[in-house]
Amino acid sequence: MSRLNPTFRKRSISCVVLFVLAVLPSSFAQTAPLLAPDLRTKIDGIAHHVLETTGVPSASLAVVKDGKVVYVQAYGDARLDPRTPSQPQMRYSIGSISKQFTAAAILMLAEEGKLSLDDPVSKYVPGLTRGNEVTIRELLSHTSGYQDFWPQDYVPPLMLQPIGADGIMDRWARKPLDFGPGTKWQYSNTNYVIAGVIVEKVSGMPLLQLLSQRIFAPLGMKSVADTNENKLPPTDPAGYLRYALGPLHPAPKEGKGWMFAAGELAMTAEDLAKWDISMVQETVLKPASYHEMETEVLLKNGVGTRYGLGVQVMSIGGHRVLEHGGEVSGFTAENIVMPDDRIAVVVLTNQDAAEAASEIGGQVRTAMLLAGNPQDPKQDALIRKVYDGLQQGKIDRSLFTDNANAYFTEQALKDYAGSLGPLGAPQGFTQDHVSARGGMTERVYEVKYASKNLVIIIYEMPDGKFEQYMIAEK
Repeated sequence: MSRLNPTFRKRSISCVVLFVLAVLPSSFAQTAPLLAPDLRTKIDGIAHHVLETTGVPSASLAVVKDGKVVYVQAYGDARLDPRTPSQPQMRYSIGSISKQFTAAAILMLAEEGKLSLDDPVSKYVPGLTRGNEVTIRELLSHTSGYQDFWPQDYVPPLMLQPIGADGIMDRWARKPLDFGPGTKWQYSNTNYVIAGVIVEKVSGMPLLQLLSQRIFAPLGMKSVADTNENKLPPTDPAGYLRYALGPLHPAPKEGKGWMFAAGELAMTAEDLAKWDISMVQETVLKPASYHEMETEVLLKNGVGTRYGLGVQVMSIGGHRVLEHGGEVSGFTAENIVMPDDRIAVVVLTNQDAAEAASEIGGQVRTAMLLAGNPQDPKQDALIRKVYDGLQQGKIDRSLFTDNANAYFTEQALKDYAGSLGPLGAPQGFTQDHVSARGGMTERVYEVKYASKNLVIIIYEMPDGKFEQYMIAEK
Protein backbone atom coordinates (compact mmCIF):
# COMPACT_ATOMS: atom_id res chain seq x y z
CA MET A 1 0.00 0.00 0.00
CA SER A 2 1.44 3.33 -0.99
CA ARG A 3 1.40 6.47 1.07
CA LEU A 4 -0.55 8.03 -1.79
CA ASN A 5 -2.67 4.97 -2.33
CA PRO A 6 -6.48 4.95 -2.12
CA THR A 7 -7.93 2.80 0.62
CA PHE A 8 -9.24 -0.28 -1.21
CA ARG A 9 -9.12 -2.68 1.71
CA LYS A 10 -9.07 -2.76 5.46
CA ARG A 11 -5.51 -2.41 6.63
CA SER A 12 -4.58 -4.53 9.63
CA ILE A 13 -3.87 -1.50 11.75
CA SER A 14 -5.54 -0.97 15.09
CA CYS A 15 -4.63 1.48 17.77
CA VAL A 16 -4.94 0.99 21.51
CA VAL A 17 -5.79 4.31 23.01
CA LEU A 18 -3.17 4.90 25.66
CA PHE A 19 -4.44 8.28 26.55
CA VAL A 20 -7.67 10.15 25.98
CA LEU A 21 -7.66 12.73 23.23
CA ALA A 22 -10.21 15.49 23.19
CA VAL A 23 -12.58 14.89 20.32
CA LEU A 24 -15.21 17.48 20.95
CA PRO A 25 -16.18 19.42 17.81
CA SER A 26 -14.64 22.84 17.42
CA SER A 27 -16.84 25.88 17.66
CA PHE A 28 -18.14 26.38 14.15
CA ALA A 29 -21.46 28.06 13.52
CA GLN A 30 -23.29 26.98 10.40
CA THR A 31 -25.13 29.75 8.63
CA ALA A 32 -28.19 27.49 8.41
CA PRO A 33 -29.08 24.05 9.78
CA LEU A 34 -29.18 22.21 6.47
CA LEU A 35 -29.19 18.74 8.02
CA ALA A 36 -31.76 17.42 10.42
CA PRO A 37 -30.55 17.67 14.04
CA ASP A 38 -30.63 13.91 14.54
CA LEU A 39 -28.46 13.35 11.46
CA ARG A 40 -25.95 15.98 12.58
CA THR A 41 -25.85 14.30 15.98
CA LYS A 42 -25.30 10.92 14.36
CA ILE A 43 -22.45 12.22 12.19
CA ASP A 44 -20.80 13.86 15.20
CA GLY A 45 -21.17 10.61 17.12
CA ILE A 46 -19.49 8.66 14.34
CA ALA A 47 -16.53 11.04 14.29
CA HIS A 48 -16.22 11.03 18.11
CA HIS A 49 -16.27 7.25 18.29
CA VAL A 50 -13.76 6.63 15.49
CA LEU A 51 -11.27 9.17 16.80
CA GLU A 52 -11.59 7.76 20.30
CA THR A 53 -11.11 4.15 19.23
CA THR A 54 -8.25 4.81 16.79
CA GLY A 55 -6.43 7.52 18.69
CA VAL A 56 -6.13 9.64 15.53
CA PRO A 57 -5.68 13.27 16.68
CA SER A 58 -8.27 15.05 14.54
CA ALA A 59 -10.66 14.96 11.63
CA SER A 60 -12.19 17.63 9.41
CA LEU A 61 -15.42 16.70 7.65
CA ALA A 62 -17.70 18.09 4.96
CA VAL A 63 -20.98 16.62 3.72
CA VAL A 64 -22.75 17.34 0.43
CA LYS A 65 -26.46 16.69 -0.03
CA ASP A 66 -28.56 17.58 -3.07
CA GLY A 67 -25.48 19.12 -4.65
CA LYS A 68 -24.84 21.54 -1.75
CA VAL A 69 -22.45 21.62 1.19
CA VAL A 70 -24.79 21.01 4.11
CA TYR A 71 -22.45 20.26 7.00
CA VAL A 72 -18.87 21.24 7.86
CA GLN A 73 -17.29 20.29 11.15
CA ALA A 74 -13.92 19.60 12.75
CA TYR A 75 -13.05 17.35 15.69
CA GLY A 76 -10.08 16.71 17.93
CA ASP A 77 -6.64 18.31 18.02
CA ALA A 78 -4.93 19.70 14.95
CA ARG A 79 -1.71 20.03 16.95
CA LEU A 80 -0.71 18.37 20.19
CA ASP A 81 2.06 20.75 21.30
CA PRO A 82 0.78 23.28 21.95
CA ARG A 83 -2.66 21.75 21.97
CA THR A 84 -4.64 23.33 19.17
CA PRO A 85 -8.23 22.25 18.46
CA SER A 86 -8.97 21.49 14.83
CA GLN A 87 -11.02 24.10 12.99
CA PRO A 88 -12.96 23.67 9.70
CA GLN A 89 -10.91 26.42 8.05
CA MET A 90 -7.69 24.46 8.53
CA ARG A 91 -6.08 22.75 5.55
CA TYR A 92 -5.08 19.09 5.54
CA SER A 93 -2.97 17.26 2.96
CA ILE A 94 -5.28 15.21 0.74
CA GLY A 95 -2.56 12.94 -0.72
CA SER A 96 -3.68 10.85 -3.67
CA ILE A 97 -7.03 12.58 -3.95
CA SER A 98 -4.85 15.10 -5.82
CA LYS A 99 -4.77 12.60 -8.68
CA GLN A 100 -8.36 13.47 -9.60
CA PHE A 101 -7.23 16.98 -10.41
CA THR A 102 -4.30 15.79 -12.53
CA ALA A 103 -6.67 13.50 -14.43
CA ALA A 104 -9.09 16.41 -14.91
CA ALA A 105 -6.26 18.52 -16.35
CA ILE A 106 -5.49 15.78 -18.88
CA LEU A 107 -9.17 15.53 -19.80
CA MET A 108 -9.37 19.29 -20.32
CA LEU A 109 -6.45 19.18 -22.73
CA ALA A 110 -8.12 16.26 -24.51
CA GLU A 111 -11.32 18.30 -24.86
CA GLU A 112 -9.29 21.02 -26.57
CA GLY A 113 -7.75 18.53 -29.00
CA LYS A 114 -4.25 19.07 -27.60
CA LEU A 115 -3.80 15.39 -26.77
CA SER A 116 -5.66 12.09 -26.79
CA LEU A 117 -6.04 9.61 -23.95
CA ASP A 118 -4.83 6.95 -26.35
CA ASP A 119 -1.66 8.82 -27.31
CA PRO A 120 1.54 6.96 -26.45
CA VAL A 121 3.56 8.44 -23.61
CA SER A 122 6.60 8.72 -25.90
CA LYS A 123 4.85 11.44 -27.89
CA TYR A 124 5.35 13.80 -24.95
CA VAL A 125 8.05 12.24 -22.74
CA PRO A 126 10.74 10.42 -24.75
CA GLY A 127 13.00 7.73 -23.36
CA LEU A 128 10.64 6.00 -20.92
CA THR A 129 10.44 2.23 -20.93
CA ARG A 130 8.10 1.05 -23.70
CA GLY A 131 6.82 4.59 -23.96
CA ASN A 132 5.64 3.92 -27.50
CA GLU A 133 3.24 1.26 -26.10
CA VAL A 134 2.02 2.83 -22.84
CA THR A 135 -0.88 5.25 -23.32
CA ILE A 136 -1.96 8.25 -21.27
CA ARG A 137 -5.14 6.35 -20.39
CA GLU A 138 -3.00 3.56 -18.92
CA LEU A 139 -1.13 6.09 -16.80
CA LEU A 140 -4.33 7.52 -15.36
CA SER A 141 -5.89 4.10 -14.75
CA HIS A 142 -2.76 2.49 -13.19
CA THR A 143 -2.51 -0.14 -15.90
CA SER A 144 0.77 1.06 -17.45
CA GLY A 145 3.24 -1.25 -15.71
CA TYR A 146 5.47 1.58 -14.46
CA GLN A 147 6.77 0.76 -10.99
CA ASP A 148 5.49 2.72 -8.00
CA PHE A 149 8.11 5.00 -6.47
CA TRP A 150 6.49 5.01 -3.01
CA PRO A 151 4.84 1.77 -1.90
CA GLN A 152 6.06 2.10 1.70
CA ASP A 153 4.00 3.35 4.64
CA TYR A 154 6.94 5.37 5.93
CA VAL A 155 9.33 7.90 4.43
CA PRO A 156 12.55 6.21 3.23
CA PRO A 157 15.79 8.22 3.67
CA LEU A 158 15.97 8.98 -0.06
CA MET A 159 12.60 10.71 0.10
CA LEU A 160 13.81 13.18 2.70
CA GLN A 161 16.05 14.65 0.01
CA PRO A 162 14.75 16.95 -2.76
CA ILE A 163 14.05 15.55 -6.22
CA GLY A 164 12.37 16.60 -9.44
CA ALA A 165 9.97 14.84 -11.79
CA ASP A 166 12.89 13.95 -14.08
CA GLY A 167 14.67 12.30 -11.16
CA ILE A 168 11.62 10.18 -10.36
CA MET A 169 11.17 9.17 -14.00
CA ASP A 170 14.88 8.38 -14.43
CA ARG A 171 14.84 6.08 -11.43
CA TRP A 172 11.43 4.37 -11.83
CA ALA A 173 10.16 4.88 -15.39
CA ARG A 174 13.28 3.88 -17.29
CA LYS A 175 13.53 0.43 -15.71
CA PRO A 176 11.69 -2.68 -16.96
CA LEU A 177 7.90 -2.56 -16.51
CA ASP A 178 6.32 -4.62 -13.75
CA PHE A 179 3.93 -6.04 -16.41
CA GLY A 180 2.87 -5.47 -19.98
CA PRO A 181 0.82 -2.31 -20.58
CA GLY A 182 -2.90 -2.94 -20.01
CA THR A 183 -2.45 -6.48 -18.68
CA LYS A 184 -2.71 -5.79 -14.92
CA TRP A 185 -3.83 -3.15 -12.46
CA GLN A 186 -1.24 -1.95 -9.97
CA TYR A 187 -1.32 1.35 -8.13
CA SER A 188 1.66 3.51 -9.02
CA ASN A 189 2.41 7.10 -8.09
CA THR A 190 4.97 7.15 -10.89
CA ASN A 191 2.10 7.14 -13.40
CA TYR A 192 0.87 10.50 -12.18
CA VAL A 193 4.30 12.09 -12.12
CA ILE A 194 4.50 11.27 -15.84
CA ALA A 195 0.95 12.54 -16.37
CA GLY A 196 1.83 15.80 -14.62
CA VAL A 197 4.84 16.28 -16.86
CA ILE A 198 2.63 15.72 -19.90
CA VAL A 199 0.16 18.36 -18.67
CA GLU A 200 2.95 20.89 -18.28
CA LYS A 201 4.51 20.18 -21.68
CA VAL A 202 1.21 20.32 -23.54
CA SER A 203 -0.26 23.33 -21.72
CA GLY A 204 2.96 25.29 -21.49
CA MET A 205 2.41 26.15 -17.83
CA PRO A 206 3.01 24.57 -14.40
CA LEU A 207 0.37 22.03 -13.39
CA LEU A 208 -0.62 23.98 -10.29
CA GLN A 209 -1.09 27.15 -12.33
CA LEU A 210 -3.38 25.37 -14.77
CA LEU A 211 -5.40 23.83 -11.93
CA SER A 212 -5.65 27.20 -10.19
CA GLN A 213 -6.91 28.97 -13.31
CA ARG A 214 -9.20 26.26 -14.65
CA ILE A 215 -10.55 24.56 -11.50
CA PHE A 216 -9.72 26.14 -8.15
CA ALA A 217 -10.58 29.76 -8.96
CA PRO A 218 -13.83 29.01 -10.86
CA LEU A 219 -15.03 26.76 -8.04
CA GLY A 220 -14.06 29.19 -5.29
CA MET A 221 -11.53 26.79 -3.77
CA LYS A 222 -9.51 29.55 -2.09
CA SER A 223 -7.76 27.42 0.53
CA VAL A 224 -5.72 25.19 -1.81
CA ALA A 225 -2.04 24.92 -0.86
CA ASP A 226 0.94 23.22 -2.55
CA THR A 227 2.82 20.93 -0.16
CA ASN A 228 5.29 19.85 -2.85
CA GLU A 229 7.62 22.65 -1.81
CA ASN A 230 6.86 23.32 1.84
CA LYS A 231 4.97 21.81 4.75
CA LEU A 232 1.77 23.36 6.03
CA PRO A 233 2.22 26.39 8.33
CA PRO A 234 1.52 26.37 12.09
CA THR A 235 -1.99 27.68 11.47
CA ASP A 236 -2.84 24.30 9.87
CA PRO A 237 -2.68 20.80 11.41
CA ALA A 238 0.57 18.98 12.07
CA GLY A 239 0.93 15.44 10.75
CA TYR A 240 1.54 12.51 13.09
CA LEU A 241 2.58 8.86 13.04
CA ARG A 242 2.74 5.92 15.42
CA TYR A 243 5.24 3.10 15.82
CA ALA A 244 3.06 0.01 16.35
CA LEU A 245 0.69 0.87 19.24
CA GLY A 246 2.91 3.53 20.72
CA PRO A 247 2.26 7.24 21.26
CA LEU A 248 1.89 9.80 18.52
CA HIS A 249 5.03 11.43 17.10
CA PRO A 250 5.42 14.28 14.59
CA ALA A 251 5.71 12.83 11.09
CA PRO A 252 8.61 13.88 8.86
CA LYS A 253 7.93 15.99 5.77
CA GLU A 254 8.87 14.49 2.43
CA GLY A 255 11.63 16.25 0.50
CA LYS A 256 10.73 18.87 -2.09
CA GLY A 257 9.53 17.54 -5.43
CA TRP A 258 8.23 14.12 -4.42
CA MET A 259 4.53 14.96 -4.24
CA PHE A 260 3.97 16.84 -7.51
CA ALA A 261 1.01 15.57 -9.57
CA ALA A 262 0.58 12.44 -7.43
CA GLY A 263 -0.25 14.08 -4.09
CA GLU A 264 0.83 17.69 -3.63
CA LEU A 265 -2.46 19.35 -2.67
CA ALA A 266 -3.78 20.46 0.70
CA MET A 267 -7.07 22.21 1.35
CA THR A 268 -10.05 22.43 3.67
CA ALA A 269 -12.68 19.72 3.67
CA GLU A 270 -15.22 22.28 2.46
CA ASP A 271 -13.13 23.21 -0.58
CA LEU A 272 -12.69 19.57 -1.54
CA ALA A 273 -16.48 19.26 -1.23
CA LYS A 274 -16.82 22.08 -3.78
CA TRP A 275 -14.88 19.90 -6.24
CA ASP A 276 -17.22 17.01 -5.42
CA ILE A 277 -20.21 19.21 -6.20
CA SER A 278 -18.66 20.01 -9.59
CA MET A 279 -18.45 16.27 -10.24
CA VAL A 280 -22.10 15.80 -9.28
CA GLN A 281 -23.22 18.73 -11.45
CA GLU A 282 -20.62 18.18 -14.22
CA THR A 283 -19.64 21.83 -14.35
CA VAL A 284 -15.85 21.78 -14.95
CA LEU A 285 -15.53 19.13 -17.66
CA LYS A 286 -17.79 18.13 -20.52
CA PRO A 287 -20.19 15.24 -19.83
CA ALA A 288 -18.16 12.98 -22.13
CA SER A 289 -15.05 13.66 -20.05
CA TYR A 290 -16.82 12.81 -16.80
CA HIS A 291 -17.95 9.60 -18.46
CA GLU A 292 -14.32 8.78 -19.29
CA MET A 293 -13.20 9.55 -15.74
CA GLU A 294 -15.98 7.58 -14.05
CA THR A 295 -16.01 4.48 -16.28
CA GLU A 296 -14.22 1.37 -15.05
CA VAL A 297 -11.16 0.63 -17.17
CA LEU A 298 -10.90 -2.93 -18.44
CA LEU A 299 -7.69 -4.88 -18.88
CA LYS A 300 -6.82 -6.31 -22.26
CA ASN A 301 -8.33 -9.64 -21.19
CA GLY A 302 -11.64 -7.94 -20.34
CA VAL A 303 -11.27 -8.10 -16.56
CA GLY A 304 -12.47 -5.00 -14.71
CA THR A 305 -10.13 -2.93 -12.54
CA ARG A 306 -12.72 -1.10 -10.38
CA TYR A 307 -10.81 2.04 -11.30
CA GLY A 308 -11.50 4.83 -13.76
CA LEU A 309 -9.19 7.80 -14.33
CA GLY A 310 -8.06 9.00 -10.91
CA VAL A 311 -11.07 7.54 -9.06
CA GLN A 312 -12.15 4.14 -7.81
CA VAL A 313 -15.44 3.11 -9.41
CA MET A 314 -17.84 0.80 -7.58
CA SER A 315 -21.42 0.05 -6.66
CA ILE A 316 -22.58 -0.19 -3.05
CA GLY A 317 -26.11 -1.32 -2.35
CA GLY A 318 -27.11 -0.35 -5.88
CA HIS A 319 -25.61 3.14 -5.56
CA ARG A 320 -22.84 4.32 -7.90
CA VAL A 321 -19.84 5.39 -5.83
CA LEU A 322 -16.67 7.23 -6.83
CA GLU A 323 -14.07 6.98 -4.10
CA HIS A 324 -10.43 7.74 -3.49
CA GLY A 325 -8.28 7.78 -0.40
CA GLY A 326 -5.11 9.74 0.13
CA GLU A 327 -2.08 9.27 2.32
CA VAL A 328 1.12 11.25 2.67
CA SER A 329 3.45 11.49 5.63
CA GLY A 330 1.32 12.44 8.64
CA PHE A 331 -2.06 12.61 6.88
CA THR A 332 -4.81 10.36 5.53
CA ALA A 333 -7.96 11.40 3.70
CA GLU A 334 -11.11 9.94 2.19
CA ASN A 335 -13.32 11.37 -0.55
CA ILE A 336 -16.60 9.70 -1.48
CA VAL A 337 -18.92 10.94 -4.24
CA MET A 338 -22.28 9.41 -5.18
CA PRO A 339 -23.22 11.41 -8.29
CA ASP A 340 -26.64 9.85 -8.84
CA ASP A 341 -27.63 10.46 -5.21
CA ARG A 342 -26.05 13.95 -5.24
CA ILE A 343 -24.22 13.08 -2.03
CA ALA A 344 -20.54 13.42 -1.13
CA VAL A 345 -18.50 12.94 2.05
CA VAL A 346 -15.02 14.36 2.69
CA VAL A 347 -12.94 13.31 5.71
CA LEU A 348 -9.42 14.62 6.35
CA THR A 349 -7.24 13.41 9.25
CA ASN A 350 -3.74 14.12 10.52
CA GLN A 351 -2.22 10.70 11.12
CA ASP A 352 -0.79 8.41 8.49
CA ALA A 353 -1.24 4.63 8.21
CA ALA A 354 -4.60 4.90 9.98
CA GLU A 355 -8.16 3.93 9.07
CA ALA A 356 -10.03 6.79 10.73
CA ALA A 357 -10.73 8.75 7.53
CA SER A 358 -12.12 5.75 5.66
CA GLU A 359 -14.07 4.53 8.72
CA ILE A 360 -15.71 7.90 9.28
CA GLY A 361 -16.34 8.36 5.57
CA GLY A 362 -17.95 4.97 5.12
CA GLN A 363 -20.19 5.32 8.15
CA VAL A 364 -21.28 8.85 7.25
CA ARG A 365 -22.01 7.70 3.69
CA THR A 366 -24.26 4.98 5.10
CA ALA A 367 -25.96 7.48 7.42
CA MET A 368 -26.65 9.82 4.50
CA LEU A 369 -28.13 7.02 2.40
CA LEU A 370 -30.29 5.84 5.27
CA ALA A 371 -31.49 9.40 5.77
CA GLY A 372 -32.89 9.18 2.24
CA ASN A 373 -34.62 5.93 3.24
CA PRO A 374 -35.74 6.66 6.80
CA GLN A 375 -36.22 3.70 9.04
CA ASP A 376 -39.73 2.76 10.08
CA PRO A 377 -39.73 2.03 13.82
CA LYS A 378 -42.63 -0.40 13.40
CA GLN A 379 -40.78 -2.28 10.66
CA ASP A 380 -37.61 -2.32 12.74
CA ALA A 381 -39.57 -3.73 15.67
CA LEU A 382 -41.08 -6.42 13.46
CA ILE A 383 -37.71 -7.44 12.04
CA ARG A 384 -36.27 -7.61 15.54
CA LYS A 385 -39.26 -9.68 16.69
CA VAL A 386 -38.62 -12.19 13.90
CA TYR A 387 -34.96 -12.37 14.94
CA ASP A 388 -35.85 -13.01 18.56
CA GLY A 389 -38.21 -15.76 17.45
CA LEU A 390 -35.58 -17.42 15.29
CA GLN A 391 -33.28 -17.55 18.31
CA GLN A 392 -35.93 -19.84 19.81
CA GLY A 393 -36.56 -21.72 16.57
CA LYS A 394 -39.99 -20.11 16.08
CA ILE A 395 -41.56 -18.02 13.32
CA ASP A 396 -44.96 -16.53 12.58
CA ARG A 397 -45.53 -18.07 9.17
CA SER A 398 -48.19 -15.50 8.30
CA LEU A 399 -45.38 -12.98 7.91
CA PHE A 400 -43.65 -14.99 5.18
CA THR A 401 -44.33 -15.89 1.55
CA ASP A 402 -44.79 -19.48 0.46
CA ASN A 403 -41.17 -19.57 -0.76
CA ALA A 404 -39.80 -18.32 2.56
CA ASN A 405 -41.97 -20.75 4.50
CA ALA A 406 -40.60 -23.56 2.36
CA TYR A 407 -37.07 -22.40 3.23
CA PHE A 408 -37.75 -22.48 6.97
CA THR A 409 -37.93 -26.25 7.39
CA GLU A 410 -37.78 -27.93 10.78
CA GLN A 411 -34.04 -28.43 10.25
CA ALA A 412 -33.55 -24.79 9.33
CA LEU A 413 -35.39 -23.60 12.45
CA LYS A 414 -33.42 -26.03 14.59
CA ASP A 415 -30.12 -24.73 13.19
CA TYR A 416 -31.18 -21.11 13.61
CA ALA A 417 -32.08 -21.72 17.25
CA GLY A 418 -28.97 -23.76 17.97
CA SER A 419 -26.59 -21.18 16.53
CA LEU A 420 -28.33 -17.92 17.43
CA GLY A 421 -29.93 -18.76 20.77
CA PRO A 422 -26.66 -19.06 22.75
CA LEU A 423 -25.62 -15.57 21.59
CA GLY A 424 -28.32 -13.96 23.68
CA ALA A 425 -29.51 -10.39 23.24
CA PRO A 426 -27.58 -8.36 20.63
CA GLN A 427 -25.54 -5.35 21.67
CA GLY A 428 -26.64 -3.58 18.50
CA PHE A 429 -29.39 -4.12 15.93
CA THR A 430 -29.37 -1.52 13.14
CA GLN A 431 -30.39 -1.15 9.53
CA ASP A 432 -27.36 -0.88 7.26
CA HIS A 433 -28.97 -0.02 3.94
CA VAL A 434 -32.08 -0.29 1.81
CA SER A 435 -32.22 -0.93 -1.93
CA ALA A 436 -34.44 -2.49 -4.57
CA ARG A 437 -34.08 -5.89 -6.18
CA GLY A 438 -36.39 -8.10 -8.20
CA GLY A 439 -39.46 -5.99 -7.50
CA MET A 440 -38.81 -6.23 -3.77
CA THR A 441 -37.26 -4.04 -1.08
CA GLU A 442 -33.91 -5.32 0.12
CA ARG A 443 -33.17 -4.48 3.74
CA VAL A 444 -29.80 -5.25 5.27
CA TYR A 445 -29.40 -5.19 9.05
CA GLU A 446 -26.28 -5.50 11.16
CA VAL A 447 -26.47 -7.39 14.46
CA LYS A 448 -23.58 -6.76 16.84
CA TYR A 449 -22.26 -9.00 19.58
CA ALA A 450 -19.08 -8.74 21.62
CA SER A 451 -17.48 -11.68 19.85
CA LYS A 452 -18.96 -11.40 16.34
CA ASN A 453 -21.18 -9.43 14.02
CA LEU A 454 -24.06 -10.85 11.99
CA VAL A 455 -25.82 -9.61 8.89
CA ILE A 456 -29.51 -10.10 8.07
CA ILE A 457 -30.45 -9.91 4.39
CA ILE A 458 -34.17 -9.42 3.90
CA TYR A 459 -36.27 -9.28 0.74
CA GLU A 460 -39.66 -7.73 1.41
CA MET A 461 -42.59 -8.03 -0.99
CA PRO A 462 -44.81 -5.03 -1.84
CA ASP A 463 -47.48 -6.43 0.48
CA GLY A 464 -44.96 -6.47 3.37
CA LYS A 465 -44.40 -10.22 3.53
CA PHE A 466 -40.85 -11.56 3.79
CA GLU A 467 -39.62 -13.45 0.74
CA GLN A 468 -36.28 -13.86 2.49
CA TYR A 469 -34.92 -13.49 6.00
CA MET A 470 -31.43 -14.94 6.05
CA ILE A 471 -28.77 -14.52 8.72
CA ALA A 472 -25.04 -15.05 8.32
CA GLU A 473 -21.83 -14.06 10.07
CA LYS A 474 -20.40 -10.80 8.79
